[in-house]
Amino acid sequence: MNTWQQGRQGGGGNPYGGNGGGGPAAEPPLPAGLSPRGPGAPAPRRPEPPRYGSVPAQGTPGGPSRPGGPGGPGRPGGPSGSGGARPAGPPAGKRWPRKRIVKWSVFGVLIAVMVTAVSTWFWADSKLDHENVLADYPGRPAAGKGTNWLIVGSDSRQGLTDSQQDDLHTGHDTEGKRSDSMMILHIGDGGNTLMSIPRDSWVPIPEHPGGNGKTVKATTAKINSAFGNGGGRLLVQTVEQNTGIHIDHYAEIGFAGFVGVVDSIGGVEMNIEQDVKDKDSGLDLKAGDQTLTGKQALAFVRQRHQMADQDLGRMRNQQKFLGALAHQAASPGTLLNPFTFYPLVDSALGTLIVDDDCGLTDLGSLFLAMKDVNGGSGKTLTVPIGNPDYRTKTGESAVLWDAAKSKQVFDAFKNDTAVPDIK
Repeated sequence: MNTWQQGRQGGGGNPYGGNGGGGPAAEPPLPAGLSPRGPGAPAPRRPEPPRYGSVPAQGTPGGPSRPGGPGGPGRPGGPSGSGGARPAGPPAGKRWPRKRIVKWSVFGVLIAVMVTAVSTWFWADSKLDHENVLADYPGRPAAGKGTNWLIVGSDSRQGLTDSQQDDLHTGHDTEGKRSDSMMILHIGDGGNTLMSIPRDSWVPIPEHPGGNGKTVKATTAKINSAFGNGGGRLLVQTVEQNTGIHIDHYAEIGFAGFVGVVDSIGGVEMNIEQDVKDKDSGLDLKAGDQTLTGKQALAFVRQRHQMADQDLGRMRNQQKFLGALAHQAASPGTLLNPFTFYPLVDSALGTLIVDDDCGLTDLGSLFLAMKDVNGGSGKTLTVPIGNPDYRTKTGESAVLWDAAKSKQVFDAFKNDTAVPDIK
């Protein structure tokens, strides 16, 4: 037996210091280069302990401390990242989900649109010039069905310089104003109807206050004089008492506003049926499709000397043009383009006079109704005429209505029924 074997036996002496007697001796360490698996076999690798508290990526909080094993302290956690708290946003190295980006983008756009719309609404509303022209009076007709507008085009030169008046052939008569056109627009379930009233209509004018504070007695005169002597209020009362139609809203525009509206939308496309050359209005147009500027449009709706029936022919031109203007002004291409919409609103509302109760929604319904009339879903006519060349006591020419036929039209307006075809 060799020395190594003797050392492993319990009763023999241990040359390496093992205990003798009875129990097994403690196994001595292996000499360098030896392995229990035999000479030359490599020693098994000792598994490495898990690494606790490893250093995390920079910019993220450190890991927690780990408790120590038997006989040793725990290892500290990793250091926290530099730079302080991260701003709100997606985790590092990641992006917001696409749906979330779209959601917040849409929300932002909606907020911007709402703010712009509200601001535009208040700005446009502040441009309106209100007048108390629909005051009650004894015997005023009761409100009927539907909505009736009295639309007046005046020869007011307010806002025009002397050179502009020369260029537009309006003259320089700046004292007061007269009506160049009068129309009643009925909006209702029975259909939208635009009816022109000849400005030379010979009608009773009610009693009214005069310019000197004295009362002017009732008389019979051209309806145009009611506007010239008492403005919109007297004209409304005169129209109501002669037609029995309750006027719900009033709109009046002068020369400057008319020209500005047309030019703000780049002109109005019209079909001119025949060559027109009028010295008084300065109009010079060839027949055919063309775009009228503000200056040309004003001359077109004012001229009458080229018309066989003079003022009646002019009213047909006015109806035709206003329908085309409303159709173009209410088109998406105009309303959705800020470069035409804002100039249009500024030109139209800046020179427009309306009744006290009129708002932007009312004006919107007015434009849409005018657009419908031009589009063929409505109707245009003139107050039925009995005598287009009635001679007054003073010898001047005036227009007399046909009482029976006119009543049929007026009743249709009041009752919101279809206007009969009257010839």
